Amino acid sequence: MVTGGSAGLGRAVASVLVESGARVAIVARRQAVLDAAAQDLRAGGGEVLPIAADVTQQDDVSRLATDVQAAWGGVDLLCNCAGRSMRGTVLGTPAGEFRALWETNFLSALNCTQQFAAALTESRGHVVLVGSLASKAAAAYLGAYPASKYPLAALAQQLRMEIGDALHVLLVCPGPIARNDGTDFAQRYADQASDLPAAAHRPGGGAKLRAIDARWLAARILRACEARHIELVIPRKARLLFALSQLSPRLGDWLLRKMTSDSERE
Repeated sequence: MVTGGSAGLGRAVASVLVESGARVAIVARRQAVLDAAAQDLRAGGGEVLPIAADVTQQDDVSRLATDVQAAWGGVDLLCNCAGRSMRGTVLGTPAGEFRALWETNFLSALNCTQQFAAALTESRGHVVLVGSLASKAAAAYLGAYPASKYPLAALAQQLRMEIGDALHVLLVCPGPIARNDGTDFAQRYADQASDLPAAAHRPGGGAKLRAIDARWLAARILRACEARHIELVIPRKARLLFALSQLSPRLGDWLLRKMTSDSERE
């Protein structure tokens, strides 16, 4: 089951899974968009079940479990791709926006993981938590986004400590993912970042990183599940930042500034 499966990384994950012979349930809020995605995925001969649901709502998640159980009798992999980003300053972002992103980026993954954990443990299956580099390091001008992605790292580790190897948990921490839907990234956050430095309009808030191809990342996620890895950080060099930040927060802050393109600080 792939949440956020109608577009972006979720759609790419669903496509790679279908091509690998899996039956895939894709979940998103808009039925029409889901149906169109399912039709495209089925064109290659895949078995796809589109289910419209709001995964921030427990009732919808319970219904998801019932629908998947009725259709297939269980699930072997849950990939939590539902999420969204934003731009803004910490002090200028209303508390309500923090709450909304926390529900979308964290609570949705928690809801689904709790609902499907028993079935996944029985099948020695996989839970994929799609975080971000912002799950480990909070760059400037990302508004409520880092605070909504950081908890996924804690959730992944706590699950490993409590459940052990019976349930494989993979935390994915990618940099900016390339968009192929024709969106002009400079305009994507125009209404949120009009008073922020130019770097805030760019992918990753100006991170000096090459955008990641969604299908390539989806294939890497599948391979990481097959090998039962516990973390996938893309690019790998970001691990240095994370390690240094633990040893010296001041040094980590300095390195994070060097890795972003904040024109007011350069």
